[in-house]
Amino acid sequence: MSTNSEETAKMQANRAFQDFPNAPGVYLMKDERGRMLYVGKAKNLRKRVASYFRPPEQLEPKTRQLVSKIRGLDYLCTVSEKEALLLESSLIKKHRPRYNLVLRDDKSYILFKLDKNSTFPRLSLTRKVVRDGSSYFGPFTSAQSARETLRAVNRLFPLRKCKALQFENRTRPCLQHEMGRCLAPCVKPVAQKHYQQMVAKLELFLSGGSKELMQRLQREMEEAAQALEFEKAAEIRDQLKAVRRTVEQQSVVLTQGGSFDLLGSAETEQGTALGFLFIRQGKVLDGKSFFWEHKPEYEELMRGALLQFYTADRLIPERVVLPKTLADPAVAAVLSERRGRKVRLAAARTGTEKQLLHMARTNALEKMKEQEGRQTPAGLAKALGLQEPPVRIETIDVSHLSGQGTMVGQVVFEEDRPVPQEWRVYHVPEAEGSCDDYAALAAWVRRRVASGPPWPDMLLIDGGKGQLAAVRKALAHSSSPRKGFQEGAPGNRIGEDDPVHWELAAIAKGKPGLEEDRIYRPDRKNPLPLKAGRPELLFLQNMRDEAHRFVLGRQKQSRRTRARKGSLEELPGVGPRTAVLLRERFSSPQLLRQASLQDLMAVPGIGRKKAEQIYAGLQDR
Repeated sequence: MSTNSEETAKMQANRAFQDFPNAPGVYLMKDERGRMLYVGKAKNLRKRVASYFRPPEQLEPKTRQLVSKIRGLDYLCTVSEKEALLLESSLIKKHRPRYNLVLRDDKSYILFKLDKNSTFPRLSLTRKVVRDGSSYFGPFTSAQSARETLRAVNRLFPLRKCKALQFENRTRPCLQHEMGRCLAPCVKPVAQKHYQQMVAKLELFLSGGSKELMQRLQREMEEAAQALEFEKAAEIRDQLKAVRRTVEQQSVVLTQGGSFDLLGSAETEQGTALGFLFIRQGKVLDGKSFFWEHKPEYEELMRGALLQFYTADRLIPERVVLPKTLADPAVAAVLSERRGRKVRLAAARTGTEKQLLHMARTNALEKMKEQEGRQTPAGLAKALGLQEPPVRIETIDVSHLSGQGTMVGQVVFEEDRPVPQEWRVYHVPEAEGSCDDYAALAAWVRRRVASGPPWPDMLLIDGGKGQLAAVRKALAHSSSPRKGFQEGAPGNRIGEDDPVHWELAAIAKGKPGLEEDRIYRPDRKNPLPLKAGRPELLFLQNMRDEAHRFVLGRQKQSRRTRARKGSLEELPGVGPRTAVLLRERFSSPQLLRQASLQDLMAVPGIGRKKAEQIYAGLQDR
């Protein structure tokens, strides 16, 4: 784009907000390639967007940089500010704009789930909250920590461990019963009243009422001893000792109890650190930290973090403590709606809460220091000679077995973190039997361009100069409309088709023990001089290895599936269930080929009509 056209685009963007309505909604800022730069919420769209186009000296450095890249503006009106907030959160999660606060953590944390709908409830681990009447306890950010706690709880409370299907079909007690960790209500007569008393004790323990539980166990032990039930008294005594040992390992920070989450933040020269602490019944249960290289305003930071972290399928506490109050009441309203009950967002009031805020900030800063040695987009841009630091990097690798089952695996990294939910496998039937990696890469380019945004800032190819040239040639012949812009929308210079342009790099594996992997860039004859052990090279190698592992795994899985289908399921009338029945009845393919019509009809679940179909299919083979 020429300088004059850039200035024209800026002038059009500056004038665009004058056509915006005085209504609540969401405004969208896009760059010259149609990628989302920023998504914002506003009570009044025209006033809010106008604030970006003041004289440059009146803007913050981050805002000046954002405005300099705007080439298109658009908006979506909503009925209320709350709807605008929900729409903003949804669009940020979908597009992951560069200038928004994006909580790059889509993992749901582990919770304890107590199924209250069953006659004999079961305690299990889950990552999703379902409003089905079950009780949930947690969260745990560490799966190992959650499983260790579950093992301790299983020793304390011998509830059933098996799932519903196993519970209904079991004919004899399992090993858990032999170890004294299950009462075996599946096959043994267990009094429901006794079982429910144990469930109540478990709930009391998981809710933090360990002191009350120990007092109750002490009373029950004394009553059993007075009634001369010494076996029962000894059992309760052992349970009481186990509860005491478990409680002693927990760190008490609030002697008066209390359950809430706490969110602390800190700014440094490197960026912004954010730390969560989960307090349950006065004890620190777990925590989680995040870090961003930019410095959003306090309201934007807290609004983005709260709405992206507390999704509808997570455990949302009744109270979240913040460094200071939020001016936007719609955030609490959205969280209350997701929880199904009221959620309060409050500033730290007591000295203890302020100390916990300091603890959350300190934990986040420590995590930030750990990340300083990791590869950053800025460092990668400098090493590869890119115009801008790449946020979204896609890595591709071709896989086939002697030309059969050709597929291209695509893995996605954003700001040096994998995004597994966006990893894809593209089957390439047009390259089948050819062993032509170049043709497979060209076919992948056509399908990737057709699939649309989000576009990668950089594409890394597993291969050398030949693979790099093949992708570059295919991209040169591909074009795509600037998706995300709407022709005729305010401030958009859209409507024309633009060639797809991505930053490209290829990584070729070196000879083991003789030379390092080589990194190639377009218009460069020799590889880049990246020495062994440099963070940039290690990062690129990690992405290449992930793409290779991913597509190779899918390749093996596809071959296994084809092999299974090729043996039995290609026969007429044979599906997965019938195939299992045939394998159980006939121990080898030879015995199945020799089977008569009567032999097939003797298999449970196979009638005359299906047996005739299978027999005819075997004869044709």
